[in-house]
Amino acid sequence: MVADDLQEREIWQRLEQGRKVKAAQGGYVGYGSPAFGQHAIGGELVENPTEQQIIDIIRRHHKSGKSLQQVADWLNQRGYKTKRGQQWQRISVKRVLDRLYERTSRVSRLEPQISPELQRENSENDYIF
Repeated sequence: MVADDLQEREIWQRLEQGRKVKAAQGGYVGYGSPAFGQHAIGGELVENPTEQQIIDIIRRHHKSGKSLQQVADWLNQRGYKTKRGQQWQRISVKRVLDRLYERTSRVSRLEPQISPELQRENSENDYIF
């Protein structure tokens, strides 16, 4: 029994490490649905063109000074829906922006890798919540 538990733990650790490596390389590791703006094809994440356009709209409106709620209201008034077909909330807009600026990771305990160029751009164009 103890040997089985140890073996299961070792297997789980190897699988978890493999998922972290794949996620760090931009692969889809299967934790829930892909982020807004992407979908999985054959185990790899690819951009969803329609959702990418909505992300660009969110980015432009937020950069123009609109609050998260104002952006959500604008999207809802024009019939845009979230990935799951729901109305936009300010938290869903925030999550899109966080991922856009690589402030969160899709895998827990995995630090996002931000290029030096993107770090400079983000520090120059930081947004406030």
